[in-house]
Amino acid sequence: MPTEDETLHDALTAAGVRGEVAVRLAAYGVLLLEANRKVNLTGAKDAAGLLPHLLDALTLVYDVTDSLVDVGSGGGLPGIPLAIATGARVVLIEPIAKKTAFLERALVALGLDGEAIAERAEIVARDARFRERFAFATARAVSRASTVAELTVPLLRLGGRALLQRTIMEPREHQALEDAAPMLGATLIEERELDGDRRILVLEKTRPTEQRFPRRNGVPEKRPLCL
Repeated sequence: MPTEDETLHDALTAAGVRGEVAVRLAAYGVLLLEANRKVNLTGAKDAAGLLPHLLDALTLVYDVTDSLVDVGSGGGLPGIPLAIATGARVVLIEPIAKKTAFLERALVALGLDGEAIAERAEIVARDARFRERFAFATARAVSRASTVAELTVPLLRLGGRALLQRTIMEPREHQALEDAAPMLGATLIEERELDGDRRILVLEKTRPTEQRFPRRNGVPEKRPLCL
């Protein structure tokens, strides 16, 4: 019977992922599945369940060319697969200490350039070491679109892009994102449809974010901008 590593590697290769990237993604997948048996990091329970999550992360691989921050990283998706595939330095923001401990171990085990921060995004985005420092920002499975924008855009440097992976949004939520983006110093420049209901929304930062954003802990989620 093939190991989880072999199963993941073969599945990734069949999906078109090649060479060292497939090897390292499979290694990450094994680390994630093993840790997930002790700490809730992902809903995937086996290699077959994890594969779609890895491939979903790779839908952003041609967008990321420089420093990346992943907000609400959880088990490292999409930040770690993108770091593997692109070589970009990655900062993983995850407020739950047990999850951050896994992320730190994974970065070391995979030889990736990056760090994991056990803190809320609202606090990290007010830290001068991280505010307006990144070329790209991601956030997967995190709240409403305008909330995600409020947590990611302050971390972007001018010209940086927030890459929001979403499913179909109601018109009201979509409009809220369009209205909130300029408040944060950004513009919605692209909506890229993928298979099924999935899509990627791209926000580009055009001016510095006002110091009042993000709002204090929990407020962006409880009271999404423009909703």
